This record gives sequence, structure tokens and C-alpha cells, in this order.
Amino acid sequence: MEAIVYEEFGGPEVLRHTAGAAVPEPGPGEVRVKVAAVGVNPVDWKRRYGWVEEFYPTTFPAVPGLEFAGTVDRLGEGVTGLAVGDEVLGWTKTGAYAEYAIADIIVPKPAGLSWETAASLPVAGETAQRVLDLLGVRAGETLFLHGAAGVVGSVGVQLAVAAGVTVVGSASESNHAYLRELGAIPVAYGEGLADRVRAAAPDGVDAVFDAAGHGVLPVAIELRGGGGPGGEAAGKERKQRKERIVTIADVDAEKYGIVFSGSLGDPEAVRAGLTAHARGAAAGTLAVRLADTLPLKEAARVQELSESGHVRGKLILIP
Repeated sequence: MEAIVYEEFGGPEVLRHTAGAAVPEPGPGEVRVKVAAVGVNPVDWKRRYGWVEEFYPTTFPAVPGLEFAGTVDRLGEGVTGLAVGDEVLGWTKTGAYAEYAIADIIVPKPAGLSWETAASLPVAGETAQRVLDLLGVRAGETLFLHGAAGVVGSVGVQLAVAAGVTVVGSASESNHAYLRELGAIPVAYGEGLADRVRAAAPDGVDAVFDAAGHGVLPVAIELRGGGGPGGEAAGKERKQRKERIVTIADVDAEKYGIVFSGSLGDPEAVRAGLTAHARGAAAGTLAVRLADTLPLKEAARVQELSESGHVRGKLILIP
């Protein structure tokens, strides 16, 4: 089958396009999917560099990619509720940059939802929902979302706004109109960020979702009132305030006493969330901005584009 394979950690040059990869076979409880579209994520190139082995250990030769949309091609032993030919989206166990992939966390693709949009939902939707749940944000509270115009960030904005949360979102000024469309209050990146967030949220920030990194955690701690001297009671309060800061992008999180969230949640909860997000996307109540769609053989170039940080929206590969 056609696939992208790498056999060592490194830059985009380690990715190799092949037409001779072995077709995987589904085990008990698994299905094989003929992939129609692949969602590209920053974690793909972070795994290629070997930076996230704690969360996603690599066995070589490796096929990149976590999320896909496609058609059920073969059922493993014990699989019920699915049939060959069903259109699905979800998470792969064998790598999504391939003509065929093995999966056990999948949900039906709603009729009318494009393959490209379907493939863009699993990672962004699950990540955004997981972080919002960890933060415990609820109606009437204010969330600062750093990197709000990115794919995960923009989904997080929409889910939080739909739950009655006020969202202050950081982004480059070229994305401010987009954030307003999603229901967020935009603020610019860069020096003075904390002051701009305070101006946008004069009653304070209840929680912080860092979807971009770039050293924002000290600002997040400042916004949550986590600094300063004090006794045991004050220290306990600062700790509680830090518990309402979560990052998915800053590997220095532990140094600051901040939660880094990088692993999938409970499979049943993941399926339920993905089902809801797919239905929302089909109904037009949840949107993912698509940047470009390219053939699978362009995977190295697409990962370079993703790594550049200048792409507005989701990159999609087509086997």
C-alpha cells in the first residue's frame, strides 16, 4: 500500500514515501479503514523529532499521523455495530499517513460532512474538550485561551462560548476578525499581553488554556494571581490557581507547576465527544478552518508548513 514511513528521528528528510508498505490486519476489536483523508497536526512532526516519546512512544519503522476519515474495509474479531463500507472518522493505532490504517476509536461520519472536515475533527475536538474539562470552566466564567486562532484553539473557543463561557483569545491581529466571528474577545500576542488580557477581562480570568506555548506560562500564572509571597494558606491558594492553567504546547510546564495535557482520555468519552463534534460540524454549529489539501506524497512539505507556524487552518493529506 501507499504510505509515509520513517525509520529514525529527525527533520522532514527522514520521511519516505513508498508504494510497497505492508497492509495492516485488524486484531480483535479493531477495524481496518481505507483512508480517504488525513489530518496533519503539530504532534506529527514533534513525534518525528522524538520530542513527545513520553506520550507517544515510537516503534520503527513508523507511519505518522493520528487522525483520519475513511471507509471500513475489514472487521476484526468481535467487532459489532459496524459493517464493511461504513464511512467513519477517528484515531488510528498504526499511523494515518497511509492508504489503510487500523483503528479502534471510530464513530460514524455524518452524511454530508466532507472527508476533509471529518479528518480535521478528532485531534482538535478531543484535545479542546479534554482541556476544558480539566479546567472545569463553566457558564459565567472567563477563559483566557492563548493561541485561539489555531485549529485546537478555535475549536476550544467555540466549545467554551457554546457553554456560556466568556473567552479572551490571543492571536495575531490578522486573525482578530476571525476570533470575533467565533465569539471570542481578541487580544494581540507579544509584550504587554497580560495588560491587554486584563483590559479585556477587568473582572479577572478564571482559567487559562495554553494552546500555543511560546513562553506564555509566566503570564498565565500572573493573570491567575499565582505569584507573590505569603504563608501556607497563600501558597495553597496559589497552587489552586495554577491548577486552572493547562498547556498542550509548553514542555516546560512541570518547571512552573502547570499541568501538561497530552494523552487521550477515556475511550468511551472520546467516542461520545467525537460523535457530538461530527454532528455539530455537519449541522454547521462547529467549524474547522481548512488551510490546504495535498497528496500524501507531499507529507514532508506539509509537515514543514505545519512546523513553520504560519498556516491558517488545518492541513489535510489525501492518499
